[in-house]
Parts: sequence; C-alpha cells; structure tokens
Amino acid sequence: MSRRAASKLSVVSPRGKSAVVGIVGPGDFFGEGCLAGQPLRTASAAAMIETNLLRLERRTMIAALQGPSGGLTELFMAHLLSRAGRMEEDLVDQLFNSSEKRLARVLLLLAHFGKEGKSEPVLPKISQETLAEMIGCTRSRVNGFMNKFRKLGFIEYNGGLHVHSSLMNLLIHG
Repeated sequence: MSRRAASKLSVVSPRGKSAVVGIVGPGDFFGEGCLAGQPLRTASAAAMIETNLLRLERRTMIAALQGPSGGLTELFMAHLLSRAGRMEEDLVDQLFNSSEKRLARVLLLLAHFGKEGKSEPVLPKISQETLAEMIGCTRSRVNGFMNKFRKLGFIEYNGGLHVHSSLMNLLIHG
C-alpha cells in the first residue's frame, strides 16, 4: 500500500492566519478528538489527491475499540502514540530550528525517510504555500530554500518532488 499523503489538516487563527498541522495518508486517523469529548473540531481536513475515507460515528468507533479482537485498538493506540511523538518533535523543531531546517525535516518526513530504509516521491501536488504553512514562514522563503536544495542536489523536480537522503546532512551538520 502506498504511504503517499492524501489530506492536509489545517487550523485557522481568529485573525485568519492558516497553518497546516498535519498530513495524513492511507491507514491514518483524524478527528479522534471527539472520542475524548472534544465538542468542536479544531482542524479541518482537505484532500490533496484523490482520497477514499472511512467515516465512523463516535459510538461505532468506541464499540470497535472495546471489541474482543483488539486489532483496531492496537492500531489506534500506535497511531495516537506516533501522533503524540510527532507533535512533540514538531514543537521542538518550531522552537529551536531555522525555517530552512524545518523545511528539510518536513520534506524528509513527507518522503518517509527512515521508514523501511527507502524514500518515496513526495506528493507531486504539494504546493510551496502548503509547505510554508507547515513550517511557519512565507512561500517566498520556501521558494528560496527549495531552489537552494535543488542546486545542492538535495531534491529534484522531475514530474514530482523527489527528496534525496543527502538532505539529512543539512539537519545533522547544517
């Protein structure tokens, strides 16, 4: 099964500023706040490519999680723990790293580096605007970083965005 991103999760501030807080793909969950009694959703989801979703009512999901098989419960718990870890890493990244390093990290995450020892092409239709919303900077700064990364051989645009493992050097040594 492809792990390509399918939907972006966004929030909007009272002043109208938008930020992408997550990218979800096949096998991922979102909207789980309702299970904890969250009365209003805090993020909106928008498909970035053709996407199939399975919508479960709150009571159906709770019943499935309490069911005898436990398979869904283990999968869901793994998802929650992974999301919590990712949110912590994102916060540390936002607090301590430059915009350039944050972009490098996001590109590596989108290409699934570190999972199964290989990368995948990043979603071909991901815009620089979306990348800017993910790292908290302007689209023009993302454009400058992307051009720099391409010139250094870290990424290619060849019918889609491809990220090379050499981009990891920017995070480690940059």
